[in-house]
Amino acid sequence: MDLSIFFKPVEVNFETDKHSFQKMFDIHALDTGFPDLEDIDIAIIGVEEERGAVDNDGCAEGPDEVRRFLYKLNVGGFSPRVVDLGNIKAGETIEDTYYALTNTVEALIKRKILPIIIGGSQDLTFANYAAYQKMEQTVNLVSIDNQLDIGSSESGISDTTYLSKIILHQPNFLFNFSNLGYQTYFVNQESIELMSKLFFDASRLGQISGNVHESEPIIRNADMMSFDVSSIRMADAPGCKQTSPNGFNSQEACQMARYAGISDKLSSIGFYNYNPTFDNRGQTAHLLAQMIWCVIEGYYQRKNDFPVRNSDEYLKYRVMLEDNKYELLFYKSKKSDRWWMDIPYPPNKRIQFERHHLVPCSYSQYEKALADEMPDSWWKTYQKLI
Repeated sequence: MDLSIFFKPVEVNFETDKHSFQKMFDIHALDTGFPDLEDIDIAIIGVEEERGAVDNDGCAEGPDEVRRFLYKLNVGGFSPRVVDLGNIKAGETIEDTYYALTNTVEALIKRKILPIIIGGSQDLTFANYAAYQKMEQTVNLVSIDNQLDIGSSESGISDTTYLSKIILHQPNFLFNFSNLGYQTYFVNQESIELMSKLFFDASRLGQISGNVHESEPIIRNADMMSFDVSSIRMADAPGCKQTSPNGFNSQEACQMARYAGISDKLSSIGFYNYNPTFDNRGQTAHLLAQMIWCVIEGYYQRKNDFPVRNSDEYLKYRVMLEDNKYELLFYKSKKSDRWWMDIPYPPNKRIQFERHHLVPCSYSQYEKALADEMPDSWWKTYQKLI
């Protein structure tokens, strides 16, 4: 498929120095044409779509404002092989936009290129997920958001209901969903109970803020990540109508973005609901640009140390729980000191869930197991596998 039919070029009309991203990226501009995807690692995708936004008109203008700051950032200690494909034009219907994004993401993942999506509204997460569905690949989705975005299953798809559409869509290829940073006063109790019934993960803002390292294993388990700007506190990111006084601070947001980039498993990420209309001196656009920089920098720091049996690159630890009723097997990477748990699963499901039985964890979870306490992530994953 010719992806260029979905995109319009970027207007590059400001000066940057020779070490900037603008000079290092292959950008789809009027005078250069659509980039060649050969030997490319990462692709930037803007999406000019806001019809799924709830009370956030103007977020379709976000991608170009973010680029204004992104292009000026200097390259770190890495040599980026990055293209900017330009902006996906809003289709005649919102389904047309979804179609364009789904097919673009699918084509990039098949080429082992990491798509970084700049929205637009967060319902575009559904179009991102649909790319994995087309490839018949079960996925883990992590959303960083101050709400759970389940909404009513009877209502149309929007940035507050997209998750219910993913959960209910058949055939379903969602293995696990994790939310980071929900604020209880924005979430009804039924949604929290549904997360528990489905053995999904939902972490309150207070559990992660100030302890951002606790998010690393959760993010490391994601195939795709959706980052809502409203999860960042208003003082640090005013450029979203749904933002509130509480939320992650800018350093925590950048750290989580880096965790995403450094994860060997992550194959797509999107940033949504940024609205220049409410931004103060481009503060939020500048922060998003730095977060994208962190994703790219993290990508070039990947360790490729996902545990493989019969390898001498990791250490094995066995822990017996509940009077030898359960045996927990942990792996520790010698390259990065990161930890995983091995979850047993039925032989008849081996092929289907091959990618999901090794669950990232932290050293503290290993310590809990030593104290005869079952880690929540082990038990929830085990329930989904049996």
